[in-house]
Amino acid sequence: MNAHLTTEKLNELSRGLAELCVKSPVAAGCGALARSAGDLASGLSFRDVLARGGWYRLGGVVNAQGDRIAEDLEAWAEAELANHNDDFGALHDHYADAGLSSTHLTGKTHYLVATTGDAPTDFIQVEVEELQEVISHPLFTDDNPPASLDELVDPRSGDNGASTPLGIPFYALRRVTDITDFVGRMGEQKPDPQPVHRFIDAWEKSSAGRAAVFCNHWVLAVREHLDRYHQTILQATPAAALNGAPPRFELTYGTQGLALAEALQRFDKQIGYPMAWFFHMLTTKAVPHAVAVAVIDDMQAGFSYLPERDIAVIKDWLYSPYGF
Repeated sequence: MNAHLTTEKLNELSRGLAELCVKSPVAAGCGALARSAGDLASGLSFRDVLARGGWYRLGGVVNAQGDRIAEDLEAWAEAELANHNDDFGALHDHYADAGLSSTHLTGKTHYLVATTGDAPTDFIQVEVEELQEVISHPLFTDDNPPASLDELVDPRSGDNGASTPLGIPFYALRRVTDITDFVGRMGEQKPDPQPVHRFIDAWEKSSAGRAAVFCNHWVLAVREHLDRYHQTILQATPAAALNGAPPRFELTYGTQGLALAEALQRFDKQIGYPMAWFFHMLTTKAVPHAVAVAVIDDMQAGFSYLPERDIAVIKDWLYSPYGF
């Protein structure tokens, strides 16, 4: 299989997905969005593998009737403060009886993936945000004016406003990433492999890579930013495609031999592929690092419950540990 997209095709897909997100009702579910996404690129079949929520973004300003006063809370606050000579007291007095409230965009990120080849990184990853604007907290309501812009726009004690939505939830395209290209460009930044490269290499060399498709079980939380020299820095962190916590690794400290082998197999079976315990040890921390040491101790003592390729992956990590 080889469905790698050219830059032109990837840009075309991104435009199509952005339009699709606008047209797709959240009530239909992200699975329906994923199926529709497959119609935009021949040879690609998208799957909704993970949703990560619990975050929010600053919104705007509304009055007591819910009418929009400003789209951008931070820009509005900065402009109004400047209009009042940077005097928070004067700003507070001016709006004390105006009944203004801030809004937040509460968010959840859906990860859609489509396989493009046989290598672990051969997939297109689409991040779709599920957003809803809600009342966050009232502005200028007590006798104590804010001491800073942060305290005004995003006070930690503010109401999260989850019970007062402004409109229905909606989808918005966040990012479309060719993971092969992204990870390749990361490799050009430094002479030595970064942790994500070693993670992917371990997957490919271990029993996991022979038994499962990487993007069915993992996505990459990717990030691009400029450093102080204005050079683009790429970062990627594996995130387990689990909606919920990983299973509990049931093992007492110091367990070895048959009991350890059974605990590893039980965890792997719950996740769905061999060596799952190793990759969750590096990421979700569901498995303690001491387990890797115990496995190698067992091997040296004559126990043989893992194939040599998996032992080699574990030894490589013990020789030069990394994690996320």
